[in-house]
Amino acid sequence: MANNNENLTESERQEKKLRAAQAARKRKKRIKSLIGWIVVILIVSLVLIWFLKMKKQSEETIKSLQNANRNIDYVVAKSKYTKEIDVSGYVEANDKLEAKFRSTGAVTGVFVKEGDSVKEGQILATIDDTQQKMNLQDLNNQIEEAKISGAQKTLELLEMRKDYYENLLDYTTLTANFDGVVSKVGVSVNDYFEAGSSAVTIIDVSKLKTTVEIDEIDMQYIELGQKAYLTFDSLPGQSVEAYVSYIPMEGEYTSQGIGVVEVELTIDNPPEGLRPGFTFTGNIALEEDVEMLLIPSSAVKTERGGTTTVQVKKEDGTTEKRNVTVQYLGEGDSQVISGLSEGETITYEPTSSSGFFGGMIGGGMMGGGMMGGGMMGGGMMGGGM
Repeated sequence: MANNNENLTESERQEKKLRAAQAARKRKKRIKSLIGWIVVILIVSLVLIWFLKMKKQSEETIKSLQNANRNIDYVVAKSKYTKEIDVSGYVEANDKLEAKFRSTGAVTGVFVKEGDSVKEGQILATIDDTQQKMNLQDLNNQIEEAKISGAQKTLELLEMRKDYYENLLDYTTLTANFDGVVSKVGVSVNDYFEAGSSAVTIIDVSKLKTTVEIDEIDMQYIELGQKAYLTFDSLPGQSVEAYVSYIPMEGEYTSQGIGVVEVELTIDNPPEGLRPGFTFTGNIALEEDVEMLLIPSSAVKTERGGTTTVQVKKEDGTTEKRNVTVQYLGEGDSQVISGLSEGETITYEPTSSSGFFGGMIGGGMMGGGMMGGGMMGGGMMGGGM
């Protein structure tokens, strides 16, 4: 063997050493791979053991929560409640006039601009009245001739026509029908204007009004003069007082299957910065507390199709599902409209703000267990392998 090595050339000996080194590296790599797989198997085993342990804890937690969330019996009774009826919408001007020329012609004068305050009877704009004046003058000449000739019937007819021509002359002048503010000017001098087209818009903003929908259930609490308090995005931190100014005799049936009444609210002397078209939210406050049947909102279940039900507990201890009509009042209370009577008992399962998954994720497996500070946080994956 030694002779064979001695007989090898230098290049052959180098090649033989290289092959031996490569074989050693492959063996070392296989050993490392085997060790890696062993580590992976160990990690998976540890994870599986931890998962089984947490599953057992989870089952115990669920069982304890189920024991804690036992049904509560509640006796339906009347309670006094400070009721507020929520409203929303947008405000409009107290009055609005779209002033229109009733004659056709070229505009000869526009005497107001947007934002101007105007008084009732003030001239807003005029159109060319040359033809109307000529027609009226010609008619006056005919009247004088009829008077001289003594043609009484002709005179009567001409007098009637005179009223008509005087009206045509009046139609060439546009005036304000009430005190207000010019909100829009849609005409300029030398424009040719057609009769019936809107030239100037005037609004009365001494008051603002709005129409709000009141549910038929709440109409028993609404009366004229009742105060409402409205908030506007344009007036942050400010509450604007309004009052119920009109209650129609008829309601309307909506596509949602409920009846509503469109009640009018009015704002006297609206604050500066409040304009028609601005939106609001607010409420109509009742001056006295209202006595009503109240039940916890968590006792009411909404079934498929929107039907609301409660579980009524009978005297023999059994329960029955019953359809009810309720109105949610906020803060966990609902008003009973129909379906329950005072003195009846309902039973329900209370809701919990921190459920099973909240506890598990907050302080269990994900919060401070395996993922938070155990294996993944500071153990094997954090500072181990």
